[in-house]
Amino acid sequence: MAEISYDDFLAVDIRVGTVTRAEPFPEARKPAIKLWIDFGPEIGEKKSSAQITVHYTPEGLIGRQVMAVVNFPPRQIGPVRSEVLVLGASDDSGAIVLIAPDHPVPNGARMH
Repeated sequence: MAEISYDDFLAVDIRVGTVTRAEPFPEARKPAIKLWIDFGPEIGEKKSSAQITVHYTPEGLIGRQVMAVVNFPPRQIGPVRSEVLVLGASDDSGAIVLIAPDHPVPNGARMH
């Protein structure tokens, strides 16, 4: 495993946001959900696409807080322009489980 400096870590801007809207993404090559996430007044609402259909439904994601990298350049994923990278970890079968704070925090709060 390659080591990074603390400054490298600080360059990755990981923030908390709340899912305000979620829809199926049938055009994606792998099953995915389109997400609209509110990162508070400084960053605003951003769009993303996440391959999280094993453990989550669009309707079950509304109001849920998630962690995301907000300073990657946007990526075009089919017809969706993904503006943030939502973070998760793989379970034993490889399905993604979202990473989120275990207590509510303000939208836009930065990970330390």
